[in-house]
Amino acid sequence: MSTRSRPVKASAEQVWSVLADGWLYPLFVVGASRMRDVDDGWPAVGTRLHHSVGTWPLLINDFTEVLEVEPNRRLLLRARGWPAGEARVEFTLEESGDATVVTIHEDATAGPGLLMPKPLRDVQLNVRNDEALQRLAYVVEGRTR
Repeated sequence: MSTRSRPVKASAEQVWSVLADGWLYPLFVVGASRMRDVDDGWPAVGTRLHHSVGTWPLLINDFTEVLEVEPNRRLLLRARGWPAGEARVEFTLEESGDATVVTIHEDATAGPGLLMPKPLRDVQLNVRNDEALQRLAYVVEGRTR
């Protein structure tokens, strides 16, 4: 499982406000190109983000579903992008001084991604999630100014 962390200069509540707004996911999730719909009640367990991944015009429409949630602390998702596959993605938030350490744990759970040896899969996910955390920090910190 790929695990990447980054401090964000904001409170856990401020970070959570971005994670809890499903319409913002394409701003920080690498590969997400657009949001088609967000279920009412997001991010309650069982709610979904209906997104597209890829680069236009080669887009895949699929969804991401909430599996577990602890507001302001933890969000566990099942992210789908078939035929590429699916993954479990967990965001955790831990306040540290005047910042919040955001950690992403991710690994493939189904599909072709499982065919790639784990060390190679982790390298790819590490690079992707480092960029996602940087983008998330830009969104959160930009909203707190």
